[in-house]
Amino acid sequence: MTVVEQTVKCMVWDLDDTLWDGVVLEQDAPVPRADALRALDVLDRRGILHAVASRGEFEPAAAHLRLHGLEDLFCAIDVGWGPKSEAVRRIAETLNVGLDTIAFVDNDPVERAEVSEALPRVRCYPAEQIASFPDLPELTPPAVTEEARQRRALYRAERTRQASEQEFPGSNSEFLASLDLVMTVRSATEDDLDRAHELTVRSHQLNTTGRTFGIGQLRALCASDDHEVLVASLADRFGGYGTIGLAVSEIRGGDSVLQLLLMSCRVMSRGVGTALIRHVVDRARRHGRRALAEFVPTDVNRVMLVTLRFAGFEVLDSDAGRTLLVFDDARGRSAGTGHVRVLTGGALP
Repeated sequence: MTVVEQTVKCMVWDLDDTLWDGVVLEQDAPVPRADALRALDVLDRRGILHAVASRGEFEPAAAHLRLHGLEDLFCAIDVGWGPKSEAVRRIAETLNVGLDTIAFVDNDPVERAEVSEALPRVRCYPAEQIASFPDLPELTPPAVTEEARQRRALYRAERTRQASEQEFPGSNSEFLASLDLVMTVRSATEDDLDRAHELTVRSHQLNTTGRTFGIGQLRALCASDDHEVLVASLADRFGGYGTIGLAVSEIRGGDSVLQLLLMSCRVMSRGVGTALIRHVVDRARRHGRRALAEFVPTDVNRVMLVTLRFAGFEVLDSDAGRTLLVFDDARGRSAGTGHVRVLTGGALP
């Protein structure tokens, strides 16, 4: 197991005297800084999202971003007169990412101090450091996958889904059923390793054990007769979500032990974790094995214990740092996964 520092998932920008020199409401007609434009582009191509938390009025700020062709680079724009820490918190909730994966840049030390005090897990940078952003290790993912290059588009598609959900006249379960969700599960191949590694580094809330695996470790697990490594992709009527899930199981005699199951936080509201768990369980049972799962608590992953229990797992053994669960068929039959159609692909035996 490899311990890796959290890579930033979203850079939150102040605008006036940070992204550009000058104040929009003072009619300065400020021009975006060259080093900021370069940082925006480099980080975007690495799959790091951008958002805005700035003081002022929304419409003039958005219009100025639009004037310079920058509005579409930002997945969330929060401009107003309240505390910036509250804007950053709203952005984290909107994008469904942890505060420990958020970074904030502002020219004003008072604003940075306010965010740091209220949200100590958010990394704060002065505007003078923008030129160095492309070289910072926390802003440099271990690998830049095709998923990363498409991440902004995936998040913007999710905003379209959310808007559709708000307008939907029925219940949440009816909306999920209307999405025509299709999950495709297959054995991981060499082409999947970069994305699988990226998922272990980036996914923390929807992660059963908090483990991270390097590419070499994943390659060895894929080749091992004693392990199964599965990846899952998801699509609906709005388009694809990309590769959003990873499951690593160890075969121990007559048991199949789920050592790691994780899902991208982008699909947290889609209720697809239970569907992947049930697929893993069904694979184990088809091979005559008992389905077990490990859970290791972290600061943010309790929802995954709830997901395992909802999918039909009961606690078999527990100590302070680890819980071992076993699948109970009577409980598992009641888990609702009917809104997700699961397909298999690739080299699944």
